[in-house]
Amino acid sequence: MPEINSDKFYIDALISKPVALTLPVPSGTADGNFAFETNTLSYRALPENITIGILGGGQLARMSSLAAFRLGVQTAIFSESPASPAGMLTPHNFTGDLDSLESNREPLKKFAEASTVITLENEFVAIEVLEFLESHGKKVFPTSQTMRLVRDKLIQKETLKSRGLAVAPFAAMDSKASALLFGKQFGYPFLLKARCNGYDGYGNRTIRRESDLDAAMTQLGFPKRELMAEAFVGFTMELATMITRNEKGNVALYPVVETLQQNHICKTVKAPARIDDETGEAASRLALQAIEAIDGVGIFGVELFLTRQGGDLLINELAPRPHNSGHYTIEACTTSQFENHVRAVLGWPLGSPEMTSPAAVMVNLLGKRSGKISLETLKDAMRLPESAEARIHIYGKAESRAGRKLGHVTVTGSDMEKCLRAAAAADEKIIL
Repeated sequence: MPEINSDKFYIDALISKPVALTLPVPSGTADGNFAFETNTLSYRALPENITIGILGGGQLARMSSLAAFRLGVQTAIFSESPASPAGMLTPHNFTGDLDSLESNREPLKKFAEASTVITLENEFVAIEVLEFLESHGKKVFPTSQTMRLVRDKLIQKETLKSRGLAVAPFAAMDSKASALLFGKQFGYPFLLKARCNGYDGYGNRTIRRESDLDAAMTQLGFPKRELMAEAFVGFTMELATMITRNEKGNVALYPVVETLQQNHICKTVKAPARIDDETGEAASRLALQAIEAIDGVGIFGVELFLTRQGGDLLINELAPRPHNSGHYTIEACTTSQFENHVRAVLGWPLGSPEMTSPAAVMVNLLGKRSGKISLETLKDAMRLPESAEARIHIYGKAESRAGRKLGHVTVTGSDMEKCLRAAAAADEKIIL
């Protein structure tokens, strides 16, 4: 196993030249240590010699940016919205389509010129966009070669299987007949999945009987959209782990955590998972082998199933970026997933992934209504005695809708159940 770097130092930003910027920040937006009441943000300019370009401007790019700022590093954001959660934090804000190269050559070229190194927030970026940036002499992590093995879920599973890594049975679906054959071979229910651009359950349908197929294939966009089938896995627990890997192959392995889903969306993360040491070591080993199989550089989330029969571990999915299951690391680990991602893509020494408290619980704050974001209920959560230790993160999105990820709450402590109750109490009060 590669050496795990355990450096435990931080670099304080050298800041100078006070300036004032006018940024498109919605009134009342807040996130952790930042609270904006107007659209003017006064700050001291960061050094201009290191800038990480991030493709995507959502909450993962935002939290990566905040980690970069702590280290004196700037970020440049390329996203589809000029007022994205991450874009509002930096003057280096570029707008364009991440899924198209032809109409975006000029803004992508300017984005590349503003960036020292480039990374991405999600796997929806077109491979051609990554190759274009690499052709302009920029290092992109994960590389276009890595993303070719991950972006398409069918190719991802084929890659893992070819390395002898455990995954559920799967197959490409090019017709209704092939779906019927899969159901006959592996039984019902099974999952029908979009091969690309699916997330949080969007792009998945559960096929419980033959009569479900026509509607499911239409809803998923077949035949224009390519599909795959995957056998249903009976599991006792869903697990996940974060792995940071640099170009030299050094890694930082985060604890294995338990994830709890709500409507196919990760709702709660409990760290560490309630598993024995042998299972934890096996899960970490399997996850590391998966990231090595795709030659990944940066932070990766690895989702796993602990099966009912035999207690076997299967890889569910790889995420080539910061992951929901790693948000707890901001408060609960020596080095967060976001900081280690910054370190990895810059080629800096990796920080320790060790937990600094015996237990941590992260609960996603999902949209419960439709309309403009309101922060009015935050104070209700803050008044709760059991939420005194809760750390609330709001992502800066302008609109709420049911099931949308709008923020998260993390509670650390010595008792997992107390952490869970405190995080759940805060979640119940917060209606964004």
